[in-house]
Amino acid sequence: MTIAEHASGLTEMLSSASVEVSSRGHQLTDLRNNFAAGIDVTITYLPGDNYRRNVATAAMLRRAGFNPVPHIAAREMPSREALDDFLARARGEADVTRILLIAGDVAAARGPFKSAADVRASGLIEAQGIASVSVAGHPEGHPFLKPPDALNALGSWRDWGRQTGIRVDALTQFCFESGPILQWMADLDRVGIDLPVIVGLAGPATPATLTRFALRCGIGTSMRALRAQIGRFGRLLTDTGPDEVVRGLRSAPAAATASIAGFHLFPFGGLRKAGDLLRQYHCDPSSVERGAMSGVGFQNP
Repeated sequence: MTIAEHASGLTEMLSSASVEVSSRGHQLTDLRNNFAAGIDVTITYLPGDNYRRNVATAAMLRRAGFNPVPHIAAREMPSREALDDFLARARGEADVTRILLIAGDVAAARGPFKSAADVRASGLIEAQGIASVSVAGHPEGHPFLKPPDALNALGSWRDWGRQTGIRVDALTQFCFESGPILQWMADLDRVGIDLPVIVGLAGPATPATLTRFALRCGIGTSMRALRAQIGRFGRLLTDTGPDEVVRGLRSAPAAATASIAGFHLFPFGGLRKAGDLLRQYHCDPSSVERGAMSGVGFQNP
C-alpha cells in the first residue's frame, strides 16, 4: 500500500465516523442536517440518567435511520435485573446490536457492577444477543490501572470476544496529538492484542471547552499540543479541530495504523460544527494537510 492509498483510506473512514449524543437534548434535527443516515450514534449515560429514556432515544435514532449505540455505564446499574431490562429493551425497541461499555463516572457503584468486566461476567450481553461491544481505550494512560494491567484488561476482552463470537473493539479517549495513539497501538501489537481500534477525536471547539473536557477525562501529555495551538493562533475564541491528530495518523506508516477500524467524534462544540468538519474532510481530503480545520477554519457564531 502506498502512502497516498493509506492516507486516503483513513480519510474515507472519517467520512463515516460515529458521533455522540445525549438523551437529555433534542439533537435529532442537527443529526439529520449534518450527518448521513446509517452511521453509528452513541448515546451517553450521564450520572443519574434513566435507562428507559436512553432506550427511547435509541428507538428515535433507529426510526430516523441511524444505528443507535447506547453506553452501558456499569456503576449506574442498580441491579442485575435492571441491566437485563436495559439490554432487552434496547434490542427489542431499537434493534440495538452494538453497545459501548464503560465503568461510569460515579465513584461508588449503585448496584453489583463495579466495572465493565463485572458486566461481561454477568453473561447478559450474549444472552440478549448483542453482536458487538466497544470498550474504552486510554492512549494516555488508564486513570486507575498501570499500563501492563490496562493491556491485560484489553487482552481479557479479546479472549472473551473469541469465546463468545462477539466482536470487541477499543474506542479510544480523545488526544490532541497522534503520538500517544500510535504508541498505544504499538503496545497492543507488541503483546499480541489484535483488537480493532476506533480512534476518538475531539470535534471543533474552543480551547477553553476542550480544556474543560480534557481535564474531566484525564487527558494529560497531549495537552501540550492544545496549548501550542492556542499560542500559534493567539485567540482563545478560535475553534480548534482534530486535524493535527488526523495528519499524524495519515503520515504514519501503514503498519502503525493497521488496527484502525474507524473514527468516533466527540462533538464538544456541537453537532453542526462536527458535521462541517467531516464534510470538509470528505470533500477536500487535502485540507487536513493544509491544516484548514485549525485556527481560522472555524469561528464561534
